Amino acid sequence: MRASLARAFAVPAFLLLTAACGAEPALETPAAQATAAPVVAGKKINTGPDQNRVRAERVDAIAAQVPKDIAADGKLTVGFSGQGAAPLVFRADDDTTLIGVETDIAQLVADVLGLEISPEISSWENLFLAAKSGKDEVVFNNVTVTEERKDTYDFATYRVDQLGWQVPDNSPVKAIAKAADIAGLRVSVGSGTNQEKILLDWDKQNKAAGLKPVEILYYEKYSDVLLGLKSGRVQAYFGPNPSIAYNIAVSGGSSIVGTFSGAGPDLQGLIAAMTKKDNGLVKPLSEALNTVIKNGKYKEVLDRWGLANEAIPESQINPPGLPRQES
Repeated sequence: MRASLARAFAVPAFLLLTAACGAEPALETPAAQATAAPVVAGKKINTGPDQNRVRAERVDAIAAQVPKDIAADGKLTVGFSGQGAAPLVFRADDDTTLIGVETDIAQLVADVLGLEISPEISSWENLFLAAKSGKDEVVFNNVTVTEERKDTYDFATYRVDQLGWQVPDNSPVKAIAKAADIAGLRVSVGSGTNQEKILLDWDKQNKAAGLKPVEILYYEKYSDVLLGLKSGRVQAYFGPNPSIAYNIAVSGGSSIVGTFSGAGPDLQGLIAAMTKKDNGLVKPLSEALNTVIKNGKYKEVLDRWGLANEAIPESQINPPGLPRQES
């Protein structure tokens, strides 16, 4: 009998504690924040290890498309970052089980493919190495499609990529929509992320225009970012909109003063399942995603995490991504 995903995602505490800095500053576990269940969009969010996840049925025609070398062991090895942020991938109240919208969508896809999830936990940087080598057969971890990444990986999209600007409620900054709006500010951003690239580009534009440069602050933990916002050390944080919206709904004390596509000003960014290029898995991944989009299971998952506004009408394979960076 297939083990429950809650048990499958239970990982040793030392592995999580020693993971390197990921895509975003790590969020403290719900247990460390409060004992009451968080409420988002008027609904209580289950942050316990027993998730009672939305499940899907196997589709034989799609399962048959999975490459034999991947399907042979009956498992789908899925890469996740050990340090993440709610409601994407984060630790449940037991400080061990990984939960969130990414784990839920990965479960739906595995169900359609008739495979059991075998989670692999690593740092953000190592997710790319693991996917490139084939150690991780697929990664579900808020990965944005970029033109550079498409050289090495295949992508099957499943959410829009929306970034947000978070400021304290008492901030004089009421809107951030363009580069000039952040001139001279102390801004926190995740190292190695697409939002960092956007921020650096905006700062470059400001310097060229004779405006004050941005002071960029890097923190390992999102909780430290929040402390910085509260103390005034950080004037604005630029990060994934889902994590910021979740924090504001649960804790208050700050607000979103602007959103931005993760692919830049001219293209809507897309989040996608990432797999090794030309390994034959991306087509069944995309078809599995389209199956759960059509049957409503996908919507159920987004709704339970308050991310209905990030839904896509269909999964695409290798769509246009964040443009290549100038050398």
